[in-house]
Amino acid sequence: MSLDNASPADWSRAQYYQTTKDSVRNLLRFAGEDPGRGGLQDTPDRVLKAWRDHWCAGYDVDVGALLKTFEDGAEGIDEMVVVKDIPVYSHCEHHLAAIFGRAHVAYIPDGRIVGLSKINRVVDAFARRLQVQERLTRQVADALTEHLQPLGVAVMLECRHLCMESRGVCQQGHSTITSAMRGAFRKEQDTRNEFLAIVNGGSRHV
Repeated sequence: MSLDNASPADWSRAQYYQTTKDSVRNLLRFAGEDPGRGGLQDTPDRVLKAWRDHWCAGYDVDVGALLKTFEDGAEGIDEMVVVKDIPVYSHCEHHLAAIFGRAHVAYIPDGRIVGLSKINRVVDAFARRLQVQERLTRQVADALTEHLQPLGVAVMLECRHLCMESRGVCQQGHSTITSAMRGAFRKEQDTRNEFLAIVNGGSRHV
């Protein structure tokens, strides 16, 4: 079986880990480095740990389990709940380069609410996967819509992409803005404008 078609199930854990470490060493050689150099000897282990335990940890998160809702405390609440400036750290699936910025998320409860910290964790769970910003924005909006069943959901991401800033055009400081509107935020202009006014009030650069 070729390595291109192999999956972790086809290898023992030790074999798969060693093969992946060898790939990192080959990447260092490809970049013009000596993987045996003192400062790089432990780099393959550090790279694997960073990718599996941190940068791609979102694949192991059950997003639905995060979004436990509560009816107690939701009585009579029909105004939007907004969480601003949620940190976003991700990697683009095209170059494995960093994406970073912030997310703004709002929802209008329909008899149920969710712990505010869970919204941050949902954003983080989807961000810690290989992504494109457009999909990430949509995934957060769709997850909240599915599990909260609110009257509406709004998600806006403002992110910088190192695949653009450190290669290609090499222009720094630009932000890409994406949004996803569901329910009342999509259908009602006044509701959408209220969300945008809250997000833009006191807005800071990424």
